[in-house]
Amino acid sequence: MNVFIRLLINALAVFILAYVLTGVTVDGYLGAIIVAIVLSILNLLVKPILVILTLPVTLVTLGLFLLVINALMILLASNLLDGFSVSGFWTALLFSILLSFLQSVLQSLLKDDKK
Repeated sequence: MNVFIRLLINALAVFILAYVLTGVTVDGYLGAIIVAIVLSILNLLVKPILVILTLPVTLVTLGLFLLVINALMILLASNLLDGFSVSGFWTALLFSILLSFLQSVLQSLLKDDKK
């Protein structure tokens, strides 16, 4: 059940950011749920491989290259899905930063409600 709630929180964050950012579009809330599922799968399967392959660059940049990897995951999801599009790399980078922040805020609000 916890995974399902986190997935819905991620979908809500994607939907909100697609509404706020001009270079990001998503086809409705169902599309946002699909984007959240695809991003979760990509982060589970592809991201660890990219992190290992780019470990020297990540160490030299003190971890900032992980932001680039997150942006690449979003661009990959944009290429895989028809109902989700991101206009470019810088938009994907901004989207990934704001998505991480918004997910943290929404999940902390959910944890406060449980107490």
